[in-house]
Amino acid sequence: MQISGEPSFRESVDLMFNRAVKLMDMSPGLEQKIRVCNSTYTVRFGVRLRGKIETFTGYRSVHSEHMEPVKGGIRYALSVNQNEVEALAALMTYKCALVETPFGGSKGGLCIDPRAWDEHELEQITRRFAYELIKRDLINPAQNVPAPDMGTGEREMAWIADQYARMNTTDINAKACVTGKPPHAGGIQGRVEATGRGVQYALREFFRYPEDVAKARLSGGLEGKRVIVQGLGNVGYHAAKFLSEEDGCIITSIIERDGALLSDTGLDVEDVRQWMNANDGLLAGYPKARHVEDGAAVLEEACDLLIPAAMEGVINLGNAARIKAPLIIEAANGPVTYGADEVLRQKGVVIIPDMYANAGGVTVSYFEWVKNLSHIRFGRMQRRAEEARSRLLVEELERLSADQHLGWSLTADFKERFLTGSDELALVRSGLDDTMRTAYQAMRKIWHERDDVEDLRVAAYIVSISRVAATYRSKGL
Repeated sequence: MQISGEPSFRESVDLMFNRAVKLMDMSPGLEQKIRVCNSTYTVRFGVRLRGKIETFTGYRSVHSEHMEPVKGGIRYALSVNQNEVEALAALMTYKCALVETPFGGSKGGLCIDPRAWDEHELEQITRRFAYELIKRDLINPAQNVPAPDMGTGEREMAWIADQYARMNTTDINAKACVTGKPPHAGGIQGRVEATGRGVQYALREFFRYPEDVAKARLSGGLEGKRVIVQGLGNVGYHAAKFLSEEDGCIITSIIERDGALLSDTGLDVEDVRQWMNANDGLLAGYPKARHVEDGAAVLEEACDLLIPAAMEGVINLGNAARIKAPLIIEAANGPVTYGADEVLRQKGVVIIPDMYANAGGVTVSYFEWVKNLSHIRFGRMQRRAEEARSRLLVEELERLSADQHLGWSLTADFKERFLTGSDELALVRSGLDDTMRTAYQAMRKIWHERDDVEDLRVAAYIVSISRVAATYRSKGL
């Protein structure tokens, strides 16, 4: 819900863009070319369901074609509208540039409540929506490649890929028309967890720099940090799970549509997720934590780290002044409005911006796209060669120890890990980790070296816009 006097999501993205551009040496013409959304296609189509024709409205927006194909998810939600889709497409342009995936920015959406339809009906709706986009080349491996977003997942992407293949029977690269597919349908290991895993890697990189942590009035590492997570969908669930199980964070609260759970000793994320799966996605009644109905108020509770991982605009002028978290990582797109961003910055809150924080999804989507174009899974040709080389080294060390009577041996656990070659999942995680590290380093360089750059968001925009501008200049603009 938009607060009176506050810019819309679309306007917020442009205002944040303007803050960065003011600090850059760029011609007004090029600045305008990068800012504007190139095109938005609106489709209204009918599907016969439950004995009558239902009409649906969908969108596919292309923000920038400085690189092709353009990339961006398709979301299913009743809140979908043209302005939202265009704002998300703009964020995709900047996000792809920041993490150096060779795509322009796009986004799609269908105004629908996916919970209102059964699986067979959703398949009919999805296939018809895909048909309308495919026949206009708004889904195409070389031009426009969608992915999952809020309300969609592997299932919907598999339907879209199959619909494209039916309509393009001789396209050898048909599977690359969409990413986020299940592994058995041309997907890649690690894609479902990718955005949440990217949030974890982003935080790990942030906490590698004590001076950055100090700016958030924190110290030490992730171990023991108290975390509030808003939204336990795909992104929030994986981020919370990995941070609690692997980095020692304490998840003190999980906020969902029917309120929030609170626990001073920490919530078991997997247990909460299982409860939600068995109870229509609701938190109410969960026996191992206190439930409060006013979930929005829990955003204002004290914590070390706040992770908004659901909708845009949840932190706004109406509650920004009461936010106590010294560090916010935007796992969702646009969860902090332009007005709230100003308030929080003046309070000294450090915000790790969405275009970086949730870029794990598009990064692994890039890996999936490359896999589909190369027609071979990652690790297939080198994994056993790595294992054979490692075994030679282990055997030689053990021989030397025996010959020289050194009396030492390698532990079984070390040998097992060292002798295991990199499979697809390991390579995907390695590539994602490298991407998140490199992108953060590019942002923080601007943040620390320029006195006129106050925060990571402006730094991220400067890096992204500079890269988009360089591509346009190389095209003669």
